[in-house]
Amino acid sequence: MAERRGSRSNKQKMSKITIVDLEVFWCVGVTDEERAKPQRLLLTVDMSLDFSSASVSDRIEKTINYQTVAEHLLKFGEGRSWKLLEKLAANIADRVLDEYKPNAVMVEVKKFSIPQAKFVSVSMGKTHPLR
Repeated sequence: MAERRGSRSNKQKMSKITIVDLEVFWCVGVTDEERAKPQRLLLTVDMSLDFSSASVSDRIEKTINYQTVAEHLLKFGEGRSWKLLEKLAANIADRVLDEYKPNAVMVEVKKFSIPQAKFVSVSMGKTHPLR
């Protein structure tokens, strides 16, 4: 029984912080015309990490500041354009991993380009290369 308890305590606790449907207006599309003006996109970003020390200490330094992440994401597409949602999702995932160091990130980008569909979305997950 003692071994079981020990193995449980050695497991890393994993939780996540999620920013859901952050509205941005960026230039995304295969054609030049589609990229000519910003389009409405919704971003969802899940960041997996162990924030148990933040839950005990009540200190922002022990977790990822989601306000800072959101502010960064709102500016991320300024002056940039992408042809594919897949590339955009990968760029966001890479930036979040590099800047905020979660263990893993999942990014969903929603685009409203097909009138008969509620939206089209692309999702991409990445893990921190050192973890």
